[in-house]
Amino acid sequence: MQAPASLSSELKSIAAEQGFAALGIAPAVTPTGFHQLLQWLQQGYQGEMSWMQSRAELRRHPESLLSGCRSVLMAAVNYSDGAELCGGPRISRYAWGSEDYHTVLKRRLAPVAAHLRTALPSCRTRVVVDSAPLLERDFGRLAGLGWFGRNTMLISRGFGSWFFLAAVLTDAELVCDEAEERNYCGTCTRCLDECPTDAFPEAGVLDARRCISYLTIELRDRSVPRELREGIGGWLFGCDVCQEVCPWNRFAPHECLPEFTGRRWNVSAERVPVEILRMTATDFQQVFGGTALERTGRDVMRRNAAIVLGNLRQLEGDAELLVALRDDSPLVRSAAGWALCRRGGAVGLAAVREQLEREPSAEVAVDLRLSLSERGES
Repeated sequence: MQAPASLSSELKSIAAEQGFAALGIAPAVTPTGFHQLLQWLQQGYQGEMSWMQSRAELRRHPESLLSGCRSVLMAAVNYSDGAELCGGPRISRYAWGSEDYHTVLKRRLAPVAAHLRTALPSCRTRVVVDSAPLLERDFGRLAGLGWFGRNTMLISRGFGSWFFLAAVLTDAELVCDEAEERNYCGTCTRCLDECPTDAFPEAGVLDARRCISYLTIELRDRSVPRELREGIGGWLFGCDVCQEVCPWNRFAPHECLPEFTGRRWNVSAERVPVEILRMTATDFQQVFGGTALERTGRDVMRRNAAIVLGNLRQLEGDAELLVALRDDSPLVRSAAGWALCRRGGAVGLAAVREQLEREPSAEVAVDLRLSLSERGES
């Protein structure tokens, strides 16, 4: 038996009180995106994200997360405060907050699930965020929240694409919203044209192996491919380019939850890469613990910082790169050597040559040799 429409309205009101920009309700089905996901995986576009392959079948239907699931409540919450940023060192907007968004979304969506259980005592619920194997964007579209842009992002006419998605799964049958069947991108291809690393082989398809967000966040066990390092530019963590150029984000609200605006670290943007390179394990945990940036780990963040210093050569950082060249982490040593060669100082080049003579890792040695060769050094 379907719950009354008034309950859906009540749930949306509670979501709004919790700071969500919208809440839509979709039927629990196998979305068309599941079959597209399988094709995407067959192409190998997931790179080293092996968990996407191993957990693919769980995304077929929400029942894998909640037995008997019949409805999916999709909630969207803005995370951008509208700040304009320079072209220096950068961190993706979604990670600016002082608290990990997974924790925030679960906490703020809990009252919606609680109200549903109060109204329908026999129903079961489960709150999930993007760490669970649910095709959130597909269900966001089915719930009427937006359409898929050419950059694969879900876009809303009301608030652009700067938003997180979270879901409440339930075995109750709720009145659902109409799916968004139209696409409002028109002939615009800005997101495809402006991607620094050409990560879109075609509209609506992302090759994660070339995506800066993947390279700076998910690629953790090896160095960033040499041919993609320059394209990373100033991005330390993630990338927002394909959203920043989207015309629909002119309509994005310039306010967000306080958890997404708080900053733990009062350091000027130009100093961020240097300070990251200097971080001890304790420093890293104090600054990034409990935030979205924690998941990459200290070595990956320092690798990224070295690459940024190699791209933004006007920034200070030679001294820190010289220390990083002797780091315990092969990831950091490779990136530091590349950056020093890019910066071209005599002291830095001499240090790379010296490190090459004693480098214990064959892989790092190859990378250092290539970096020197590109500078015309041997």
